[in-house]
Amino acid sequence: MIRLEAILLIWGVRDEVLEKLPIKGYWIYGEYDFIAKIDFTDEKELKEFSLMLTKLIGGGKFKIFPVKFSYSKEIETSENAQRRQHKEKGTFYIF
Repeated sequence: MIRLEAILLIWGVRDEVLEKLPIKGYWIYGEYDFIAKIDFTDEKELKEFSLMLTKLIGGGKFKIFPVKFSYSKEIETSENAQRRQHKEKGTFYIF
């Protein structure tokens, strides 16, 4: 199983919409409106969350920055190898 921790930044969204978010985070005012640390069990869960967030607040109003990957060393799969490459390259997601 691959675990992923990420930072979510949201901007250009009204407080009424931010209150509907299904995660806990912090309201910040300045360049961004909201910041949160979020955890995912795999990339599929991250993509599902991104789609839900796009429907709720719209596209182009948030960034998700993975900051920590962890994976089981029991079974070496192509997915684990891909995660390791993303980690080494410092890949981040922008939705």
